[in-house]
This record gives sequence, structure tokens and C-alpha cells, in this order.
Amino acid sequence: MRDFHLPGRSMVFADNGICATSHPLAAKVAVDMLQSGGNAVDAAIAGAVLLGLCEPQMTGIGGDLFALVSQDGSDDVQAFNGSGRAPVALDAEAIRAAGHDVMPAYDVSAVTIPGAVDGFCQLSERFGKKGLDVCLAPAITYMEAGIPVAPRTADDWAHSETELHASAIPFYLVNGKVPKAGERFALPRQAEVLRRIASEGRSGFYEGEVAEDMVESLRRLGGKHTLDDFAEHRGYFGAPIEGEYRGSRLIEHAPNGQGATAILLNNILSAFDLSELDPVGADRAHLEVEAAKFAYDARDRFIADHDYVTRLEHMLNPKTGAELAELISPNWAAEVPSRLAENVHKETVYLTVVDRDRMCVSLIYSVFKDFGSGMASEKYGILFQNRGAGFTLERGHPNEAGGGKRPMHTIIPAMLADADGIRMPFGVMGGGYQPQGHARIISNMIDFGMDAQAAIDAPRCFFEKGQLKVERGYSPSVHNALHDLGHPVIEPYRAIGGAQAIYIDRKSGVLLGASDPRKDGCAIGY
Repeated sequence: MRDFHLPGRSMVFADNGICATSHPLAAKVAVDMLQSGGNAVDAAIAGAVLLGLCEPQMTGIGGDLFALVSQDGSDDVQAFNGSGRAPVALDAEAIRAAGHDVMPAYDVSAVTIPGAVDGFCQLSERFGKKGLDVCLAPAITYMEAGIPVAPRTADDWAHSETELHASAIPFYLVNGKVPKAGERFALPRQAEVLRRIASEGRSGFYEGEVAEDMVESLRRLGGKHTLDDFAEHRGYFGAPIEGEYRGSRLIEHAPNGQGATAILLNNILSAFDLSELDPVGADRAHLEVEAAKFAYDARDRFIADHDYVTRLEHMLNPKTGAELAELISPNWAAEVPSRLAENVHKETVYLTVVDRDRMCVSLIYSVFKDFGSGMASEKYGILFQNRGAGFTLERGHPNEAGGGKRPMHTIIPAMLADADGIRMPFGVMGGGYQPQGHARIISNMIDFGMDAQAAIDAPRCFFEKGQLKVERGYSPSVHNALHDLGHPVIEPYRAIGGAQAIYIDRKSGVLLGASDPRKDGCAIGY
């Protein structure tokens, strides 16, 4: 139980259903959908699409999604890959010839085909009860009328204004300015797009006038995208991957997502008795950071489009983790094994829903960097993701940029399971931080006995771009101790990531929702 003398929040207890996400309105819409007879997939779609209005710098219908779905809370989990491919005409050699040795993140060459809308359509068709038109209705209403901008969103918006291309400014500024907290923001043109999707399904987005708007806009920006690239896009269902951590199972999405990184990180940390350490002390943070360096190095070597991955089993093998653990010193910070991800992002929304039948949905939805590519379609203002920045330009690498390939993705939904089935669908926002965030939350709960909310609230640190970012939630003595171990410690401007979780108490049958105070959101149940 938390100390009620201190600031914090309690977990949300409910019998029939909960949604946890990063904006209260999206959580409410999801719960409204549950109460009106929809299931967890219906609720997840309704809430997620609305997040494109609530947090437009984070996500939108021009982005991608990944989802894990358990229909009854059992560990029979289906994974949906809603990531888009590069246009067929993308040529890594041409990009290198233009003088680039890494993918240019804010160039039209980084724009991949948006996969999220197809994902919402396929998830609704396979699992939903209400129908896609019903699920999109709340977002259509709010996109037309607008909503007040939330505080964290306003702060993020102000720090990413410079990423907006001239094509996006008319849609994503209000009277030419970044909206302040409480000011109203609307996307009426996207309400029209959603109406087309509601009535025509995926063809209302990937074909016809909306697709023409996107393709013509991209080609005017210098892109090589075609109507065929859009019309032929399809996401797909498949099996998840999993690993064990001290008797519990972490279920992750298979590549091209980076979920294998979290499993490898857990396998490395399994070699250490973390429960003997201070959960908010320097020793625990040091071991986690050092383990993450090796896990992320493996990610950058091996993870790519599923059709090109050859070393996945090596990453998932517990022996690999044990061997890497032997390379970690408790007394000093190692050099980074290789350069970590060339293009790093932080912009993602995550949502989880569990309904009265214990259908569990873990869904993550993103446009990659702040406002994606910064570019938008001219008529409807659809923000183009720059997920192609996740490619490498290294010749022969499995993740080398190429026409028709899916890039390595940072967004990863997750579920924690035990012998009785799904214990907790959860996710951590924060770009590259996500695998380390998964490992930290699981360790907080399993090694240190925290509940899901306490595990989310606890301070975080993350090695990125040659610096160890350490939140203020750690004491100054921890900052100093990490510096003495050789870590280049800085205090980040923004808190690291965000997280949402729903814990299923199998004994009582009660659902317990948790939501990260680093964001504007909450868990709501009924």
C-alpha cells in the first residue's frame, strides 16, 4: 500500500472493465464503449483514434500500430502487426548518393505507408462487436468540435513546434501559434476522413480521394509514393514471442518491433539478485543500464522486417543473456558496444483495455518523431509518419532501407503472464526506452513487490546518445554515485516515457488499473 502522506495515486479498482491511457477523454470514451455493450477491442479502437486529437504530436491516422489481443484472458495471444512498408521505389543507394550515411529523419524518403487505419479495420472485423462505424463515432464528434489541450500535451507541442513543415502548420497550429493548455484544438478535416472510413472501411483511406490527397502531397514533397503502395498495404496477424523472468512470462510482439530487446534484457538481469539491492539506488540502476547497453546493441544488429531477421532465436535464448551478464562489472560503466539507434524518438501513445469477459488488449500507436515527419497532406491534414527513419543505410544490414520493407520499430505492446493466463497487459511509451521500461516495471513488481502503479511511478534512468538520463525522482546521492561509476549523468528536461497497465487479480476477480503521472492520463473503470 502506498504512503498516503506522500503525493501519488492509487490504483483504480473495477469489476467489469478498465481502460488505462495517456488522456482522460480517451479513457472515458473507451469505457463508454464497454458500458454500451462493446468489447475491449471496440473500446481500444475508440480510445486510440481519439488520441490522435488529444495528443497530435504523438500519433494519428498517418501512423502505425501494434497490438496484442487475448480474447478471454488466457495466454492464447494474437499479435497484430500494423506497421507500414517503405514505398516500392525507395532506394538506399540513392539516399547514400545524396550524401546521407543515416536515414534523414525529416525527409520525405523516411515516410512509410501508414498502417494504423488498416489495423483498426482488421482488429474490428476479427474481434469487434460494435462495428467500426460505431467505434469511430466519438472521435468524429470530438475532431469536429475540438477539445481543450491538456498540460503535458501543450508542453510537448511547444517543444516540437519547429518540426512542423509548412504543409502541416495550417492544421497543427491555432491561429499560427502553439495552443496553450486549455485552448481548443480541432481536426475537422480528419473528421471527414474518419466518416469515409466508417462507411467504406479501409478503402475509404487507402483508395479514392483520401489516398489521392496523401500521394499527391507526398509526390509534391519529392516522394516516390504511389497509389499502389497505399492500395496494396495490409497488416497481418501472427504469433507473439515470449521469455521468462523469475517464473513469469513476458509476451512481446515479434520483429520488426523491438520486443525481443526487452526479453534479452530480462535474460541478462536474471543473472543478478536484484531483490537484495535498493530499488531506487545506484547499484540497481547501474546494472540495469549496463544490461541495456548489450540488449540494445543486439537490437541494432539483428532486428528488422520479420522477413529479413535471422538471429531472433539467438536474442531470445537465455544462454545469450547469461553470457552477456558475465561481461557486466558492478564497479564501472562500460563503453557502449556500438552506436545505438541512429534515429531516436519519444512520441507514442499506448492504451490497454480489459473487459468483463477478460478480453485483454495491449495497443500502441505512433507517428515516430515529434509530429512524425512534420509534413501533412494538403487537403485533409493527415500527418505523415517518418517511421522510415528506423532503417539503417549500412549495406547488407538486415534493416537496410529498401523498397517494400518494414523498418525496425520501437513501439512494443506487452503482456505479463503466469500459469493462469494473462496477469497484466501493459506498455511503456518513450521510444527507445520501451524495452528497458518493460524490464524495469516487471522487475519493480517481481523483485521488489511493488503494485503496478508504484512500479510505474518509480524513478527511471536511460542511456541515450552518449548520456545517462536520470530523473529527479532519484536522490542527488544516486546521481553522484552513478557519475562516480563512470556514467555521463544528466537530468533530462522531460520525464522519461510514460506507462499504462491493468493488473488482473485472479483470486478476487478484480481489475486494477494504473496510469503514469508523467502524462495527462488516467485509468477509468466501471
